[in-house]
Amino acid sequence: MTNSAVFLVVLITAFVLVGAALLIAMWLAPRSTNPLKGEVYECGIPTRGTSWMQFRVGYYLFAILYLVFDVETVLLFPWATVMRQMGTDGLICVLFFVIILALGLAYAWRKGALKWK
Repeated sequence: MTNSAVFLVVLITAFVLVGAALLIAMWLAPRSTNPLKGEVYECGIPTRGTSWMQFRVGYYLFAILYLVFDVETVLLFPWATVMRQMGTDGLICVLFFVIILALGLAYAWRKGALKWK
């Protein structure tokens, strides 16, 4: 089999399996005709006012900073497992990576992104 034939078989198999999973889920899923099912639900408390309220940008800044340092942790773990094999070049690359992230943290700190008001 050529590479394109293998790719085509894998692609067709993926579409068939995903389609079958969706059809089985639609067939077996419980149905509810209760009108309360479409209501907005937040921790058991009925909502007041409109659901299109604006959030402060501080929430988004905290989320972005969390993601940045979460990704840093995810990238540093594999490096730590193969640190001895990478040698000095690997250490320099990771130090450069950590310095860039530290500069980003210092910038966010200086701009006041970490202050919760």
